[in-house]
Amino acid sequence: MTLAAETYDELREIAARYPQARSGLLPMLHLVQSVEGRVTPEGIQACAEVLGLTPAEVSGVATFYTMYKRHPVGTHHVGVCTNTLCAVMGGDEIFACLREKLEVGNDETTADGAITLEHIECNAACDYAPVVMVNWEFFDNQTPESASQLVDDLREGREVVASRGAR
Repeated sequence: MTLAAETYDELREIAARYPQARSGLLPMLHLVQSVEGRVTPEGIQACAEVLGLTPAEVSGVATFYTMYKRHPVGTHHVGVCTNTLCAVMGGDEIFACLREKLEVGNDETTADGAITLEHIECNAACDYAPVVMVNWEFFDNQTPESASQLVDDLREGREVVASRGAR
């Protein structure tokens, strides 16, 4: 399997935005993941080719950052910060609530393929704790109830709007 020509073009465009093309690797991996649903071996190879790196160098970056998934995930990735402050402020309770509601464990996907639930390490958003991320967008000051409603909305196909940041 190879990436589409359009994806290669987008990878080249991303690399061209940076004085040192290698600096574009993180957004390039995001692109691959958004197109392929995960960071595939083909995506790693494509990034390596565009940047003049080895696949091992690209793979090292892709495996270092937890946001890059090497296995299929659900339509929606729901991450609950369970680092110290978020945990104390309710992150652990939120994770337990969603784990029970969705009947999955950490880094597992619901049977219908809709939601992957994951413990997330610090999102550097402690002033908005506890934080839940949906597809890497922030949902601040969550409670078990609001996080449960958020998951219900996702499963029902209702639009959810992040607390901050671009849509």
